[in-house]
Parts: sequence; C-alpha cells; structure tokens
Amino acid sequence: MNLLRRARQIRTTLPDASPSRAYAYGVTAGAGTALGLAPFDLWPVAVFGLIAGYVLFSAAATLRRSALIGWAFGTGYFAVALHWIVEPFAVDAARHLWMAPFALVFMATGLALFWGAAFALAHWLAPSPALWTQGVALALCLGLAELARSYVLTGFPWVVLSQIWVSTQAIQWISVIGPHGLVLLALLAVWMPLSVTGGAVRRAISFVPALCLGAGALLWPDTAPMAGNNAPIIRVIQPNAAQRDKWNPDMIPLFFDRQVAFTRAPGQTGQRPDLIVWPETAVPTLLEYANGAFDVITDAAQGSTVVMGIQRQNDARLFNSMVVLDGNGTLTGIYDKHHLVPFGEYIPFGSVLGQFGLRGLAAEDGDGFSAGPGPALLDLGKAGRALALICYEAIFPQDVNRAPTRPDFLLQATNDAWFGTFSGPYQHLAQAQMRAIEQGVPMVRAANTGVSAIIDAQGRVLRHLALDTSGFIDAPLPPARAATWYSKTGDLPVLLVLLAGLFALAAVNLSARSKL
Repeated sequence: MNLLRRARQIRTTLPDASPSRAYAYGVTAGAGTALGLAPFDLWPVAVFGLIAGYVLFSAAATLRRSALIGWAFGTGYFAVALHWIVEPFAVDAARHLWMAPFALVFMATGLALFWGAAFALAHWLAPSPALWTQGVALALCLGLAELARSYVLTGFPWVVLSQIWVSTQAIQWISVIGPHGLVLLALLAVWMPLSVTGGAVRRAISFVPALCLGAGALLWPDTAPMAGNNAPIIRVIQPNAAQRDKWNPDMIPLFFDRQVAFTRAPGQTGQRPDLIVWPETAVPTLLEYANGAFDVITDAAQGSTVVMGIQRQNDARLFNSMVVLDGNGTLTGIYDKHHLVPFGEYIPFGSVLGQFGLRGLAAEDGDGFSAGPGPALLDLGKAGRALALICYEAIFPQDVNRAPTRPDFLLQATNDAWFGTFSGPYQHLAQAQMRAIEQGVPMVRAANTGVSAIIDAQGRVLRHLALDTSGFIDAPLPPARAATWYSKTGDLPVLLVLLAGLFALAAVNLSARSKL
C-alpha cells in the first residue's frame, strides 16, 4: 500500500517536464520493463517499469504528451528487448554492418508507434484520473496495440508483454486466455490499483486482477505427467555451426560429419532413438542433389526416422524446408516454411530491389525464399505426428492454432546463430515454451547453435543443450495434455473483450462530454 501511495504522490506532483525530459523518463521506464524478458527474467523490475510508465501517463496533461510518453516507453522497451537485431548484420560485416544501427533504431521506434497510439487513445478515453478509468483504459489500449502488432503487416509478436511471465507460473494462463489475454490481465493487475480512488470496496475490487494473476501458482502446480515406458525416444542434434562458418566450403564437411557422428552414436537411454532431429538448413545441399547425403544419413541412423532442415528448389522458386527420411531412407514428407522473415528471407519487390544489391540477409536471389502453402503435420512414425515449425514460425501462436488437426507434439528446427549469443536465442526459446503451454503439447526443438531442448506440455525445459556447444540429447517424448481452451478459441475472445471494453469507455466518455 505504501508503494501505491507513493506512486500517486509522484503522479500528482510530477512537474510538467519538457518534451525531451518526458521522453527520457519514458525510455527509462520502458527499458526497465524489458528486463523482465529473457535472459534477465527480472519480472519484479518489469512490474516497476510498468508502474513508472503508468505514472508518467497519468501525469500527462495533453493527448500529445500521452502519445509522446507511450512512444518513448515503447522505444525503451523494444530497444533493450531487441538489441540482438544488430547481430545478423555482423555475420557479413563488410556488406551489412553499416545497416545495424539503422535497423535497431527503426525497429524500436517503429514498433513503439503502436504503444504511442495506445497511450494517445487511452488519454482520449480517460483524460483524468477519475475512479478507475485511466488504468483500465490504458490496459485495454495497450493490450489491443500488442494484439495488432502481432497481426499487422504479417505480424511481429516477438517480446509480446506476456513473455515477461515465462519464468513464473503465471505464464500458464496462456493455455486458457492466450498470450494477449495474459497481457490484458497483467496490465490490469498492475495499473488498476494505481488508478482507483474512493472507498475500500473499490480498492478491494482493483486487486482482483492481481489475485487472478497470482492464482496461476495454485491452479497450475509445477508438475506434469512424465513420459511412460513406451514413450518414443527423441534425439535432438546440435552441430554448433557459427553463421559466418556455416556455408564456408572448408567447414561444411566438418559440420555435416559432426551431425552424422551424432546420428550414429549409441543411445543415451540404452536404446536407439525412434526419431532423430537435425536443425534448420542442416543438410548443406539442395534437396534435388541430396541423394548421396541421404544415403550417409540413413546408414548412420540405423533404422531411425530422421527429420532435417534443407533447402529445395522448384523451377525458379527456392524454399526453406524440412524433410523426413524413414528408417529405410525413403523420403516420406516435405514441409516448406510458409511464414517468412521480412527483409531476412525475402524483400517485397525483391526482384527489382535485388538489381540494386538489396537482398534478404538469408537470401541469395533478389526474390529470396518462396512461402509454402501453410501449417502442416509431418508423420514421423512411432514418434507420431508433429506440427512443423521452422525458426521464425514458432513466434506466431495464431499460426500454430491453424494446424489442420491437433498434433502429438510441436517440432521446431531453427538456426539461432543469426541472433547472437546473449538474448535473442533465449527469447526464442521462451516463445517455444509458450507455444507448448498454449497448445498443451510438448515441443521438440533442434537449434543449430542452441538452445536445443525437449519441452513438456507445461513449458518446462526437461533437457537441453547449452548455447554454443555441440552434441545431442536423447529423451522420451513427454505426454500431451488435454486440448487447451486457447487452442480451441484462439485470440477472438480476447479481441472481443478488448473491443467491448473500449466501446464501453468511449460511450462513457462521450456521455460525460455531452453534459459539459
């Protein structure tokens, strides 16, 4: 209660700072909020950052000042959260490094526009700290902004605010209300107590979202069913091919032979694995010329099914793919990545821009990679059917929800060598954990340089290979849970709640203004 009282005092006494000072305050608050994300996982610091952001918002006297605070808040958040975005440009430093600072600035300030718009709309809906309206308005508006950023222009839900809770049991809420429902719940939990004035009943009600958020530890204890004796054994291989060396002709044989050796190695569980997983683009040749490599892999697999990342070409179209070899070496499944990385795997109007030397970082031709038809399941024999996810695709809960049927598990092949060694790979892992929780199914994750992992249906990492190490792990596939509520509904219920809340506040605001 002392914290709430102090926040209100600051709000009422905060001077009308200059725009530059207000911007600096907002950036600082946003940067603090980002420390709740991996690899820091300092969720209490993130809560203080959210409190500071609200205090700044409530002290803003004009809509313009609110928009500035929101934009600054978002800029600080995304600048700290996404600083790894400079890493891909350092792979080929001579060609691309000059673009790195521009990428970070434009990414941070561009995504922050969603937050600036949210703060401006919230100010219009609740221009004064009356009763509870400001906290609710800001939570609804920022919740809608985070939802919009996950869908608009192909979407970019990386570091969505619910990711702050991955290290806590509160993250289990996403199995019911999804990641955006958790965003709304958490924002209400932090901001409603700060905005409520009046009697004890109102103040007690303002803590209901916080109590619901904390109830995650009671509703979802940190336990889950263990794999049975007949569970399929999964082997995940991590070759640790640094991106600057991955396509070096002198290094390609080393990385390929390393993966073959890991494929042939005796089982860690005392038996041969039922499924062996190689990471994204693990086979250093096009599918059309890979028969020789497949013969070597099949011999090493000794009857196990192998799924691996590879590139393939169809006429003039290039695909980032995942293929399945059964125990006899027969190609039984192909999946083409459908959600490509803008300006990484493709560039809009790439054939034109390619003439001027502008290409995606992972693309060789002007047009880059082509998109596959959409989500698909791969039949992996005894291991069951898996929803294939290649790298970037694992950050989109809406794409996972579009699976033709419910999979037995999620299978992510990725190359996180692009993301550096500090925060990017760990944030990507956190999102893989979230997808497992949302669907109630385990996740098998093979990452070129790490972090490879076996994740259970509650998002717990059961086995993993550390970043920047080579090796493999064998582990039984964890069991799935019953289909989650979120897997059945997706984001539609949350969207309806957000819109209904905003329309209600707008009606109240317009009614109040008509009486003036």
